[in-house]
Amino acid sequence: MKIGFLYAGQGSQVVSMGQSLYQYSPLVKEVYDQYPDLKQLSFQGPLEELSKTENTQPCMVLLATTITDLLKQNEINPDYVAGLSLGEYSSLYCAEVFDRQTVVDIVRFRGQAMKDAVIDIDSKMAAVMSMERSTLEKICKQASNEGVVSIANYNCPGQLVIAGESQAVEKASELALKQGARRVIPLNTSGPFHTVLLKEASLKLKEQFKTITFNPMKVPVVFNCLGSEKGNQQIPYLLEKQVMSPVYFEDSIRYMLSQGVDTLIEIGPGKVLSGFVRKIDKSIKTYQVEDEESLKKVCLALKGEDYEIKK
Repeated sequence: MKIGFLYAGQGSQVVSMGQSLYQYSPLVKEVYDQYPDLKQLSFQGPLEELSKTENTQPCMVLLATTITDLLKQNEINPDYVAGLSLGEYSSLYCAEVFDRQTVVDIVRFRGQAMKDAVIDIDSKMAAVMSMERSTLEKICKQASNEGVVSIANYNCPGQLVIAGESQAVEKASELALKQGARRVIPLNTSGPFHTVLLKEASLKLKEQFKTITFNPMKVPVVFNCLGSEKGNQQIPYLLEKQVMSPVYFEDSIRYMLSQGVDTLIEIGPGKVLSGFVRKIDKSIKTYQVEDEESLKKVCLALKGEDYEIKK
């Protein structure tokens, strides 16, 4: 068995996330008690506040780090790790590039930088269903006379996400429907993430990363903007690029499969990534961990029904 960990991104957050694990695990309780502001937001919300990008990012990452620690404590270790957008930072925590305090601090900064970068931009994101990549790429070029629009997420067969300035996204959406897309679904997001409109955030991250220590990776990370492991590129450069470049999630999963990964554990609220994986390759075994019940289920499935879970 070869295991991959997948970390959820923004949009998966829910009020009460992490609460059952806090009540179950002394490890999780100790961590959350060090971050009272994030504990309050995660457990009590309200959702509107939790969903602000500057709040979502540290809350999601804090939960991901504690689940990672619980899995490792139970000797469930990944052979590869990846994350969707924000989730990439959690994957770097798992790979021991960052410690917990560093990664929480970085994503607090990233969330604020992303918010500031798009505050005056009239923008939209939309999921385009059942359209080939090449067709949608051409449509985005056609619609670019209305403003910036490009593919932001290559999620899975049949689902691509476009983002950019509102008029251009509307034009691309209209053209996509005319040229055979089954549906175009507007997304409730706070900015045109993973487009060139985030360049200001990218430049701020570049400066911030100069103050941070990046440790050697202990586990291979499959990077969003590559859809594979890195070559000679430096991690700070890839993270600067990531915030304003498409997320190649489907490519990342296919890369992990090509390396022999046959079991994927989605870490974080919901099952969005597991849904994408099933559309990419139904043969791969998927699990998901977000709370006490799902943690126990994964531990017993992978370690045996008689296994005594360490909490």
